[in-house]
Amino acid sequence: MKKLRLATLWLDGCSGCHMSLLDMDERLLDLTASIDFVYSPLVDVKTFPEAVDVTCIEGAVSSTEDERQLQTVRKRTGVLIALGDCAVTGNVPAMRNSCGVDQMLASVYCQREAINPQIPATGLPTLNNHALPLHHFVKVDLFIPGCPPAADNLFAALSAVIDGRAADLRLNTRFGA
Repeated sequence: MKKLRLATLWLDGCSGCHMSLLDMDERLLDLTASIDFVYSPLVDVKTFPEAVDVTCIEGAVSSTEDERQLQTVRKRTGVLIALGDCAVTGNVPAMRNSCGVDQMLASVYCQREAINPQIPATGLPTLNNHALPLHHFVKVDLFIPGCPPAADNLFAALSAVIDGRAADLRLNTRFGA
């Protein structure tokens, strides 16, 4: 059986969804019989590869760099999974949408006690006016909600995708599962 090429990526999020992926523990090793991790913060690959079968993306789209990455991933991926509430709904990153980028940056960097209050101006991507979920920019094939999603749900969904079945995400949907 040919192994599926799996990629993971996080945009504007906390990496909690990747922690849930790691929380699959030994089951993650079981999945490696059917998948090859070809791109992830968990592996040392710098460029998103061609011909990826499945990509799980956590985080909202908050910058022009996020948009560029998402467009590249969508073009090179068969099945795109929105992983976690930030990717599905915007969640925490979207909390800034009501006040705007300038007010949010001023509040975080200048209106707090600091030695040299200033908004960082170099080496950072330009923020969009709003942080939005993935489906506002590209077609998403599967939505896995949760903040973060339960490791059991991730395992069930990835197992279903590997087996070519529809994922049943009704498992372990209670808080803290």
